[in-house]
Amino acid sequence: MSVILPVIAALFWLLLLYYSVLCVAGLAFRSKTAPSPPLDEYPSVAILIAAYNEEKVLAQTLDAMARLKYDGPLTVYVLNDSSSDATGDIADYYASMFPHIRHVKVPPGTPKGKGRVLNYGLTLAREQYIAVYDADNQPEPDALRLLIEAAVQTPGAAGAVGYVKTLNAEKNGLTRMIALEFAVFQLLMQCGRWYLFGLGTLTGTNLVVKREAIVPAGGWDSSALAEDADLSISLAALGGKLPIVPQARSWEQEPQTFAVWLRQRTRWMQGNLQLIGKMFEQPAWRERHVVLHAVHILSIYIVFAAVLFISDAWFLLGVLGIVHTSYTVPLLLLWFEAWLIYVIQLLSAEVADDMASPVNLAVSFIMYVTYSQLWLFLLVRAAVLEYKRRRVNVEPVWDKTLRF
Repeated sequence: MSVILPVIAALFWLLLLYYSVLCVAGLAFRSKTAPSPPLDEYPSVAILIAAYNEEKVLAQTLDAMARLKYDGPLTVYVLNDSSSDATGDIADYYASMFPHIRHVKVPPGTPKGKGRVLNYGLTLAREQYIAVYDADNQPEPDALRLLIEAAVQTPGAAGAVGYVKTLNAEKNGLTRMIALEFAVFQLLMQCGRWYLFGLGTLTGTNLVVKREAIVPAGGWDSSALAEDADLSISLAALGGKLPIVPQARSWEQEPQTFAVWLRQRTRWMQGNLQLIGKMFEQPAWRERHVVLHAVHILSIYIVFAAVLFISDAWFLLGVLGIVHTSYTVPLLLLWFEAWLIYVIQLLSAEVADDMASPVNLAVSFIMYVTYSQLWLFLLVRAAVLEYKRRRVNVEPVWDKTLRF
């Protein structure tokens, strides 16, 4: 044990140091990076919106699409995946009001899910860039323009990725925690990875990809539960970069109940486990720069869960006195320092994103011992589901997030 503990401690602190460096780099990137300059001529863009039973949110999304300020050719494709509610009626109404909005009825097919629907939209769209927004997204008027300016003017860029904000952040404690999670892991660390390593990851919405990059990459993997991360790696395998544009903001609804959150995040976690499998199965994904890119993506969930596990084990060892060491630093102190670093990261994101408030401050202090611990349960749950799926060799079930 006297040999094992120092090794575990070293790995533990390397992971914490890595996350801290990413956050600091993300803060530096946000503070010093201005949006790209305007273009002389803007390329054509197709916005793809996969929609399945989205009557509760689609009107607000299409209102936001109508308010977009973009100086180039723009077409919005509402890809209606056999909805049984009023989604089609809403899409028809907006298509009749705005000539650049089209209602497309997607033929039934398998596998079910967003990837298949987006691929169908890709067969229809002939624009130079493909943008993706979820059916509950409300991009700010300049979001698309900022993404295109970065994608066009960044050397080697295959597209660009914006920032996703939580529309219902103040609904309850869960939505506040989700908003803070996004501010740290989906923005600060994304910015840090781009600033330090030139690596960006598609977030599933508020993104643009060049058509001549996405077609050779094979489009979206219809069987992937994390189709955004999957496409990110496929683009990286072809040498495509994805710059991060924090000024391009879109607002979306997040789960307001634990049951909805659990189903959504289990799908995300299972999708990450699928990525690990593909790294071993696909030769193109075994190249060094692609593996590094995949590791960065997996660090959001898998590596973070590993840090939590080590931290919790450290805490229990110290409390129960199971391990007695001669080291001068107590085990409990090391756990406290891990908690403190996590809180500092949250507070930094709050200040940088104008989210600082007494309530968010209180939430930040308890997230490590509440919300974050759920990732361990998610990892186990997703691993069991993925094992069962592979054992019987069936297509994964794409579980749609319930709207409110």
